[in-house]
Order: sequence, then structure tokens, then C-alpha cells
Amino acid sequence: MDLILLAIGCIFVNNILLAQFLGNCPFLGTSNKMETAVGMSMAVVFVLVMAGVISWMVDHYLLKTLDIEYLRTVSFILVIASLVQFVEMFLKKSIPALYAGLGIFLPLITTNCAVMGVCLINIKEEYTFVQVLVSSFSYAVGFGLALIIFAGLRERINIARVPKPLQDTSIGLITAGILSLSFFAFKGMV
Repeated sequence: MDLILLAIGCIFVNNILLAQFLGNCPFLGTSNKMETAVGMSMAVVFVLVMAGVISWMVDHYLLKTLDIEYLRTVSFILVIASLVQFVEMFLKKSIPALYAGLGIFLPLITTNCAVMGVCLINIKEEYTFVQVLVSSFSYAVGFGLALIIFAGLRERINIARVPKPLQDTSIGLITAGILSLSFFAFKGMV
């Protein structure tokens, strides 16, 4: 039951994008088309789950054992960068259209503060391995859910008549704010 509450909390209540405001660059940059948003969501799910698990193992078995916890940030960045490089090579080889669609935003997962934030949250909360797995996956699902909902809204906005001063980024930020407010309705849930 605790793992279910953890998952619900990570997806809805503490959504990494809409409640903690981490990872906004790929959120705004890859949400113009649904296909790109789904591709980015899948890439973030893979990277975030793997980074969460590997960074927990590095922290638990290496950094704490050797008493060099001050290298936590550097080691987590290396883990995340390696995983993103792997995803980039895989997409370039297997799905070149998605690779081209994601463009610069795929390598930006390396510096995506949502991935680093989840890794640090997992360590700060002193989660067990199973809790790290659940929270990392749930945060990634929350990221993907927010990104896909936002992409759907932006596709609808693109065919709507929007006043000139609110077009493009302005209406995107307003829509993101309203979407964020809708996720705050889940605050009392867990």
C-alpha cells in the first residue's frame, strides 16, 4: 500500500514538472507535436528510471562506503550523461525520424534538472531500492503525463484563434500555468 501511495504521490501530487517545476525546457520545447512529446516521454522514462536506480546504487555501495558523498553531484551527472548518450545512439540508429524530431532536446535530458532532481530526492528521502524504483518510474510517468496532456492542449491551441500578443510562447506559458493549477487539486490526496 505504501508503494501505491508513493506512486500516486509522485505522479499527481508532487509531479516533477507541474508541482516542483523541474524539467521545463523539454516540457516547453518538445510539446508542439504529440509524436515528439510521446517520444520524449519514453526517453525520459528510460533515463529517469535507470538514472534513479544506478545513482542509488552508486551512492549506496560506492560513495557511502568510501565516505566520499561530496562527489554525489558529479557522479550522478556522469551516470545521467552516459544514459542519455546511450538513448541518443539507440534512437539515431533505430528511429531516425524521432531522433530528428527531438533535435537538441534529446541531449538536453543530460542537463534536465528533473532527472537530477529525482536522483537527489531519492537519496534525500533515504528510499530503499524498491522505493527508488517505484518513485523514479512514477516521477517519469508524471513527467510523461504532463508532457502529453500539454502537447494535446498545444495542438488544440494551434488551430484556435489566439490574439496576436498571446501567440506562441505566451499562450504556451499561460496554458502550462493553468495545467499546473489543475494538478494542485491533487495536493490533499496523499
